[in-house]
Amino acid sequence: MYYYSTVNDIVTTHSAILEQDGFDIVKIHFERPNNDGFDFLDMTLPGEIVYKSFGFSEDEILYLKRYAKNNSSLIWDFAQKGGGINA
Repeated sequence: MYYYSTVNDIVTTHSAILEQDGFDIVKIHFERPNNDGFDFLDMTLPGEIVYKSFGFSEDEILYLKRYAKNNSSLIWDFAQKGGGINA
């Protein structure tokens, strides 16, 4: 996973471009510390499809999906080039 950003104590990382069922995808992982460890949310682009989450409220999940959608072109570009430091 490649580092993308930290906003409001939520760290965002992403994968390289992967293939799933014949389509290109990028996995995105959000996490923030809590008293017992970490809250997290995992999703894929395109479509902002959440496949695993713990600790985020429904409103926060909607915010993170919107954040991913608004940043998807940069994330795809970075994923293709091996992370933000290489882009």
